[in-house]
Amino acid sequence: MKVTVKNSIVKSSSLAWKPLVEKGILYQGVYVKSLKYDEKAKRSPSILLKFEAGASYPYHNHPGGEDIFVLKGSCKVNDEHMGAGDFLHTPIHCKHGVSSAKGCELLLNIPQEVEIL
Repeated sequence: MKVTVKNSIVKSSSLAWKPLVEKGILYQGVYVKSLKYDEKAKRSPSILLKFEAGASYPYHNHPGGEDIFVLKGSCKVNDEHMGAGDFLHTPIHCKHGVSSAKGCELLLNIPQEVEIL
């Protein structure tokens, strides 16, 4: 028996940027677009994030790791500078914070929810 799997294309340009709110906390100047929602986990493991100039996301742990690709602008992950086209793989249980002095847009894959430290 052949199983047909349907692809799911998301036209991200048609999605609105929404303020990033996690567990009731608003991260000022950080916006999100969900690319894939996991109904079972009640979260989006694949997202776009936009940081306005001066915005940041606090120091946190990645129980399931993370992948970040910088689409536009630049950011700092801990003390490492990343620019458009740069990719970061964060191994399981590694920790960092993210900030952007001039603003950026990032593509993220986050298999498990992060833990703010």
